[in-house]
Order: sequence, then structure tokens, then C-alpha cells
Amino acid sequence: MTQDEIKLFDLQLFQPRKGYRYSLDPLLLARFCPEVKPGESIIDLGAGCGIISLVLARINPAASVIAVENNPDMAALIEQNIQHNDLSERVSVLAEDVMSLRKKCPDSTFDLVVSNPPFRKAGSGKVSPKAGRDSARHETTAGLSDFLAAAKYLVKPTGKICFIQLPSRLPEFMALASEMKLSVLRLRMIHSNAESPATMFMAELAKGRRSTPVVQPPLFVRDMNGEYTDEVWR
Repeated sequence: MTQDEIKLFDLQLFQPRKGYRYSLDPLLLARFCPEVKPGESIIDLGAGCGIISLVLARINPAASVIAVENNPDMAALIEQNIQHNDLSERVSVLAEDVMSLRKKCPDSTFDLVVSNPPFRKAGSGKVSPKAGRDSARHETTAGLSDFLAAAKYLVKPTGKICFIQLPSRLPEFMALASEMKLSVLRLRMIHSNAESPATMFMAELAKGRRSTPVVQPPLFVRDMNGEYTDEVWR
């Protein structure tokens, strides 16, 4: 186990020394999410060590956050991180699979639903030998359609849904959103640098409304000298 500091958000997070460790993706997604109003609620589907939940709790200091994680060891780690950062009054853990949330939560409950789900379908790509990393990267019990369906069920008609995913799954993502009558409001591609193809995309969605997607300017992680761009530093 390591203890890592995220100074920008005044957080110290414990995470496994081996296995799945968070990268820049959840931080970019947390910043992509719209801020919620005081007293509103957020739910994070597939929370890992809780990084998105805790960052969103810092960004939205008067909101409540639920971190959903089906791995009992990671759910316990989220609880440890919540306690360590003195956020137990506003952040809680729900140790459940995304597939069972209809039994645990009323529909149309949350103002923001956010998810950094497993990126790859089961059986695709390389299998990691490190414990925990493969289940975080590859779909196991729930697939992309299940995460989107859960998000639609949980979000209020006035709320927003934010996801991050691989560009190779963008056609599938858009087709699922259309099938579920979820409108894509914003779409932003993430690139390693100005000359690289997109490595990830972030999308904001809503239910029960019609909208033309706004494709935002690309986000470049590094400049051509290999340094983080000003936007990423911010």
C-alpha cells in the first residue's frame, strides 16, 4: 500500500502498491464534470480507491457523494481514504455491483452520475498479471451498457451524467446513448500531445431532453517537449 498526495485538492489517498493504481484520467474527468449546487448529490460508479468521489467532494464542498465499488477490498480502501481525509460526513461507500443498484437506490435520485468504468471488453487486450488491475481495466460483471443504464436510472431529469472511455468505443457509446434516449451534451477528446491520436474521450449526457452535442476543443496532456500543458497543470 502507498499513500499518495494530491496537493491541488488537499487529499492523501491510499492505493495498492501493486495492481490497479489511478492515473490522470479520473482527475481529468472530475474537472470535466459540471459543479453541483449546495445540497445536491453525486454518485460515482466503479469508484476504485475513491479518487473521483473524493476530488468531487473537494470541488463541491456542500454536496454529498456516494462511491459505488463492487470489490470488497477496494470498498474498504475507499472507506479508509474517506476517514483519512475527514470526509465521512459527506462521502459514503456502497459496496455493490452496478447491476444491483436498482434494488438499492430509488430512481432519479442524483444530480450528477460519474463513471470511469472498465475500458475494455472481457477477453480483449492484454491480461495484467497484477492482482486487481485486470478487473479494473476489463469488464467483468457489468459492461458499458450496464453502466450507462444504471446512470440513466439514477440521474434526475435535471441532472448530468459524465463518462470517460476509449475512443475505440465511441461508436458503441453513441449508439447505446441513442438507444437509451440519453442526449450527449458535450464531448471532448484527450490526446497525449498535439500530434497524437486521441487516447480517451469524455462525454456529458442527460436524459429526457433533446440536444445537439457540443464537441469541445481537444485536451492535450503534454506539449511537444513532453511537459504537461498549462491546462493539465491547472
